Amino acid sequence: MSRLGKEQKTLEAMVGLYCAAKHGGVEGEVCQACRELLDYASQRLEKCPFGEEKPKCSQCTVHCYKPDMRERVREVMRFAGPRMLTRHPVMAIQHLVQGVGRKSVGTGD
Repeated sequence: MSRLGKEQKTLEAMVGLYCAAKHGGVEGEVCQACRELLDYASQRLEKCPFGEEKPKCSQCTVHCYKPDMRERVREVMRFAGPRMLTRHPVMAIQHLVQGVGRKSVGTGD
């Protein structure tokens, strides 16, 4: 699976965890608001100008999310990130490892 494909699966898992806990849904099924967020984030991921060399969004110099959507994704990640280690440990570790050693785009590091 490609790096972007793995990021997509991680995003889906995180939104699923968040929605189940915060909106009373069932993990794997998301409410309309979370579906809109997931669809938006998926579109941004597909259109990332860096493709497979994409840095973590938090380290990227090109912020392609609208400010309100960026804050919603941050909220999801703050909540779901720690829970990923117990619910999806392999996915969580892969996500952490992918970010280690990656240079920020455009910083000259």
